[in-house]
Amino acid sequence: MDKKLLLLKNDNNTQQAKEINILPAAQLKTILGSLSWKILTLLSQKEMYPLEIAKQLNMHEQKIYYHIRKLAKANAITITREEKKKGATARYYRTTSQAFGTEFPNGYHPIQNPCTLDLNNTLQDFFKEFIHNNTFDGKIVVGSPQPHGPFKTSARDGHYAAHLALFLGQFTRLPTEFAVKLDVDVKAEKEEKNNLILVGGPGTNFLTQELNEHLPIKFNMQSSQQGFLFGGLSSKKTGQTYTSDVTGIVAKIINPWDPTKRIIVLAGNKAVGTKACVIALTNLWKKTLEKYHGQDTFATVIVGFDLDGDGKVDSIEVRE
Repeated sequence: MDKKLLLLKNDNNTQQAKEINILPAAQLKTILGSLSWKILTLLSQKEMYPLEIAKQLNMHEQKIYYHIRKLAKANAITITREEKKKGATARYYRTTSQAFGTEFPNGYHPIQNPCTLDLNNTLQDFFKEFIHNNTFDGKIVVGSPQPHGPFKTSARDGHYAAHLALFLGQFTRLPTEFAVKLDVDVKAEKEEKNNLILVGGPGTNFLTQELNEHLPIKFNMQSSQQGFLFGGLSSKKTGQTYTSDVTGIVAKIINPWDPTKRIIVLAGNKAVGTKACVIALTNLWKKTLEKYHGQDTFATVIVGFDLDGDGKVDSIEVRE
């Protein structure tokens, strides 16, 4: 039975994969000679015919043919095309794969879903409470799209949770229970005592509104006859107030309803600010979590930018 693996490599923010053919050890023995490896190296770069190889390696053509037959028998190379040259047929060869491996009969051990992300210690620490036995352990909470709350607001940022879920899916398995909840359902079903990831600011997400007093960088919320008036983000640490629509916070705190759990908040002054926070924690997490060192209470201010001029946030700056 043919077996294949994917060799994964992270190149900056781009993941690259290479397919590996797994060869039985008996087959590998037939291609261990130095000349065979030279031929394999040439044929991994481009297709060639034996006489062409012989000239490049300054070897006798019959010796090259001998190794070509061995490599073809081991399924390491294959004929890609044939061409008439001076009355004879020249067969062009190429390696069957860009990487080869072998396996021995023992040493198997069970693993969970392989991680396709370069999961370093910082990212592991930030999400450690949310991963149990390699499975997501928590709830992603978004604001209800139906009018709710004192302002009868309809959340327009819930779909950003889909981008977040795709990111989390690179290093954690899908739980058996549905992981995404509306804020009104969490309140009605009294599920606050979970690990929670809140998507959306206090105007559209009840949970963010209730947790505001616990955040190290808070949303300005002033009481009024209608409920609350919102006036941007306020940082006690720097004394700065951030009122731009594209501004928000990425925060992690202890869950006040259950100190053994944690809450991550991705919330903006407006929906576009929440989008900037989701981009910050997914596409640009290295920059966002640069000052995170495992502390129980963490928050950073995120400002979104539209670098390509299409009217949509695609990059961020970390202000504090």
